[in-house]
Amino acid sequence: MPASPIAPLASSLDDPARARDLARMKRLATGLFLAAAVVFLACVLLGEETGAWVGYVRATAEASMVGALADWFAVTALFRHPLRLPIPHTAIIPRKKDQIGESLGAFVQENFLTRAVVEEKLTTIDVPGRLGGFLAAPGRAERLAGDASAVLTSLTSLLRDEDLEPAVAALVDRKLHETPAAPVLARVLELVVEGDRHQEVLSAALRLMARFLQENRLVFRAQLGDASPSWVPDWVDDRVFDKVFAGLQGFFDEVGNDPRHELRRSYDARLRVYVHALRTDPDTAARVEDLKKELLEHPAVRAWSGSLWSNAKNAVLAAAADPDSELRSRVAGLISDGARLLQTDPTVRELVQRHTHRIAGSVVERFAGDLADLVSSTVARWDTEETSRRIELQVGRDLQWIRVNGTVVGGLAGLVIYTVAQLLG
Repeated sequence: MPASPIAPLASSLDDPARARDLARMKRLATGLFLAAAVVFLACVLLGEETGAWVGYVRATAEASMVGALADWFAVTALFRHPLRLPIPHTAIIPRKKDQIGESLGAFVQENFLTRAVVEEKLTTIDVPGRLGGFLAAPGRAERLAGDASAVLTSLTSLLRDEDLEPAVAALVDRKLHETPAAPVLARVLELVVEGDRHQEVLSAALRLMARFLQENRLVFRAQLGDASPSWVPDWVDDRVFDKVFAGLQGFFDEVGNDPRHELRRSYDARLRVYVHALRTDPDTAARVEDLKKELLEHPAVRAWSGSLWSNAKNAVLAAAADPDSELRSRVAGLISDGARLLQTDPTVRELVQRHTHRIAGSVVERFAGDLADLVSSTVARWDTEETSRRIELQVGRDLQWIRVNGTVVGGLAGLVIYTVAQLLG
């Protein structure tokens, strides 16, 4: 398999201030070692004839050198081979980097990514309150509504109209064909009858008919003249037409103004009988179903169903892109309402808190292994030398104090040992 690409480390780990502090501490530790070496060399040159104190100082300086060298070796061995010599068990971090990553991933998984730890932490956090406060921030609802519209636009751009239009048209066509028309029509007519809307429709139809007749009076008069025998005088046609026309207008006015008119009662009774037939008579239902199928097969209806996706998508996208649209306002309003409920409604708050615990626990149990693997695999992809350098940059200053302490403690230990030896001797 091809090697995984090198993963870059965060630039925040490369801190110039830390580098300066590390270099300063290295100079201090090295300076103490050199000072001990100078003192030791001076004591050697002076010799013990100069005085008994030379032995004490020499022992102290010698032990300081040993302590400084030992701790320098230990600190350096963590990050590289001392003096570039391949001494066994040195350059520990570069050599064990992948193993350290695996151990770190397992440590995180076993001690942090567990349901018990996550749920215990969540009990100390007011999740609905924090979420509600975030959503209730000034202008946040409007910004989130705008973000939602941008996400919606991006998602729709990934969808191909030529694939979705036939699918949507086929879905609508199948649903319409599968849905029996008679029960639907019966229910619609029942609602109309129960609300007495059918009488209002009849009244409106009568008014429209009366207006139509009045506006086309001359046309009807001309039609009567053409149909009348030529030997009938025009004044007779006028009398007949006026009589019939006035009778029709009077009839329309009578039915329209009388809510108890016989025509209305007959119309109501027939409509109720038809509604009953739609529910109980198979022949009536079959005729309605045939009419529905004929209507659905009409080219205009098929073209309409084919354009449903494009029309709906364009309408939604246009509303989503308009900051002043009703859609954006409603989304922002829903977000604001949700923020208020999260902050004030006890039922909603308890529900969100409980489900947050459950969802977080499930997510941790499901993805803990993946997250641990992410840690170990990321560490494995780091450059070995760069990783060692960055780690040394983070903790090296404190490790240099080990060298300083080793120099001082080694010197004190050497002084004590030499003193005890002198006393015993």
